[in-house]
Amino acid sequence: MDWIADPDAWLSRLVLQRGLAVVYLMAFLSTVREFPALAGARGLTPADDLVRRVPFRRAPSVLRLVGYTDRRLLAVAWTGAALSAAMAGGLGDAVPLGVSMALWAVLWALYLSVVNVGGIWYAFGWESLLLEAGFLAVFLGNDDIAPPTFGMHLMIWLAFRVELGAGLIKWRGDPCWRELTCLNHHHETQPMPGPLSRLFHLLPRPLHRVEAAANHVCQLIVPFGLFLPQPVATWAALLVIVTQLWLVASGNFAWLNWLTMLLAVAAVHPARLPLLPAPPAGQPDAPVWFSCAVWAATLLVAVLSYRPVRNLLSRYQSMNRTYNGLHLVNTYGAFGSVTRVRHEIVLEGTRDPVPDDGARWEAYEFHGKPGDVRRLPRQFAPFHLRLDWLMWFAALNPSVPRPWMRALIGRLLAGDRAVLRLLRRNPFEDAPPAHVRARVYRYRFSTRRERRATSARWQRTYVHDHVAPTPASGD
Repeated sequence: MDWIADPDAWLSRLVLQRGLAVVYLMAFLSTVREFPALAGARGLTPADDLVRRVPFRRAPSVLRLVGYTDRRLLAVAWTGAALSAAMAGGLGDAVPLGVSMALWAVLWALYLSVVNVGGIWYAFGWESLLLEAGFLAVFLGNDDIAPPTFGMHLMIWLAFRVELGAGLIKWRGDPCWRELTCLNHHHETQPMPGPLSRLFHLLPRPLHRVEAAANHVCQLIVPFGLFLPQPVATWAALLVIVTQLWLVASGNFAWLNWLTMLLAVAAVHPARLPLLPAPPAGQPDAPVWFSCAVWAATLLVAVLSYRPVRNLLSRYQSMNRTYNGLHLVNTYGAFGSVTRVRHEIVLEGTRDPVPDDGARWEAYEFHGKPGDVRRLPRQFAPFHLRLDWLMWFAALNPSVPRPWMRALIGRLLAGDRAVLRLLRRNPFEDAPPAHVRARVYRYRFSTRRERRATSARWQRTYVHDHVAPTPASGD
């Protein structure tokens, strides 16, 4: 490796770029599926409202320049999906260097255009993480040149901030992280449990303490190893990857874990690992104009890193924050606090004219969030189910219904097909219900004895009504 090119990183760059293209593909397909119902012209929180409130400089978007319509949004999303699939298949390496850079820039601009009109449905930290990684991918080059040293180190710097930010927010946040007891609760109360989450929750308490301690080591100490000479950097990256795979197995966090693993790959030198091919000989040097572009990007990231680094050093650290409308060089973190009790908002409808407890109420089922106590949670990550996630956030403060929740109930009463397509089960397929209500239940994983006795994976108890029975005329 020298200060210009890093030929040993050719396979790492290949994995990083192809994997990033797959994540882009998941993001665009999720947009096609969800955006019209959530933030479209007739969505729960219409994008037009955000466009009118927020100046262009704070949220630049192609969709703001041409005027938002659902058709234009879908054109952007389908174009992004098609280009992502092509880049995952190797298009970036099949075209000249300048064209490859332009294609990565187009992907970034298209997804930025979606995020900046998506409002609360696109306010997740991993949306900004994808945009930051996508921007940096412009400066990784392709098979025409050896991987640029600074380009790969920009990815490592991003991986470092993601991991250290997550570690510091935990250490400074909920005392249970320092006491090593947070994982007594987290597997059960996390936003969207996976098929193995209950088994993780039922691990002995001493193993939960080991999990928490290992998390601190891997997020507070190991990230510094990413910048050390080889082979230390490779082994540090592999530890990051193993930790992220553990998180993938224990829950659903959209593409956060997958993208973090890809970023860590930038620090891996395949030549240091057995069974992996050696780098090809005679990789060409980059042209001067490309090296200048990489140095300019490095300088930009260095300048924009001031506020994220200051945030990392602050005792009042923010968890996830972007400092500019381009979502470049953001601050990251996750689960600075852990809820001890899981509440779920369950939406129910009835055809009966009198909506009392004597009526026959039937529940709407979501794809990801818990509902039916017997159903095994599914693995959806890296696919992102935004409505399911917002239902979890709404249940964190179940005393005050969000405006979008009332809009959602109105759509269910109207039998809105766009919204109903986001659900796993609609018990009123032939005709909309006469009333819909939202009830808060406390959920907890069944013990092994309860599971054998009831076949239920969850136990739940009623807490209170979140939204009282609402008639169809109330929309």
